[in-house]
Amino acid sequence: MRLVKQLVAVAVVAFVGSQAAAAVDGNALLTLLAGMATAVLAPIVYAWVVRRTEHREPAEIARKGAGAAVARGMLIGFAMFAAVIVNIAFLGDYRVDGFGSVAGAVGLFGFMAAAAVTEELLFRGVLFRIVEGRIGTWAALALTGLLFGLSHLTNAHATLWGALAIAVEAGGMLAAAYAATRNLWVPIGLHFAWNFAESGIFGTEVSGNGSNKGLLDGAMSGPSLITGGEFGPEASLYSVGAGVAVMVAFMWLARRRGHVLPARRRGAGAAGSAAARPAETATLSR
Repeated sequence: MRLVKQLVAVAVVAFVGSQAAAAVDGNALLTLLAGMATAVLAPIVYAWVVRRTEHREPAEIARKGAGAAVARGMLIGFAMFAAVIVNIAFLGDYRVDGFGSVAGAVGLFGFMAAAAVTEELLFRGVLFRIVEGRIGTWAALALTGLLFGLSHLTNAHATLWGALAIAVEAGGMLAAAYAATRNLWVPIGLHFAWNFAESGIFGTEVSGNGSNKGLLDGAMSGPSLITGGEFGPEASLYSVGAGVAVMVAFMWLARRRGHVLPARRRGAGAAGSAAARPAETATLSR
């Protein structure tokens, strides 16, 4: 029941936040405020429900070192998407037609912050963390990654290939980021930076949700396997390759740090693996 209670608590915040953003759609400042309010409130609710259901301090979302961890994740996310878009542009399949919209980028900043925080809390903070304690790190990574990808099938221009691409490059990679660090701030920063760079800076489509007015007026053309087609660059083979490379690096780090958990062992509860160990938290502050 703790999984259900935690999912419901965070999902309620995500739903209220999405409704608030929809209500002020078109107003960049109010969208920013609604998104940032959701991004701040969601971790507070997550920490509260974890304390209530697991009777522990949620070290994975601790404030100490949060800023530095988010910054590291953002650096990786920005670098990843920049590498993807540069490679697509090198083939002549991405071009910049001019400047886009500063107001649009401001609104997208808030929207993407809310999306990154709530999705990471739901999929990595609750689902991956709890399931991992029962079936082990590798199986949990595969299962929750697939669920994360399939959750994007409801988007306007969704495709099965796009959902599978996201399952690998985002679902798997972000779970690996959590496994390596035992901290949710790194995957939150990575998730946000990837999405904001994709929409708020380069003005491309995000997960089949339509074109976005970011800082640049970007346009894609060319083979779908390169550009991602209507789904956006996340369905590009370049994105899949980048996500796999970073996932492998994170899992190597997780294994080196002793963070890869085996499948459930008889007599060992899930609670021990659910909480970030003190040594793991300390590793993040370095």
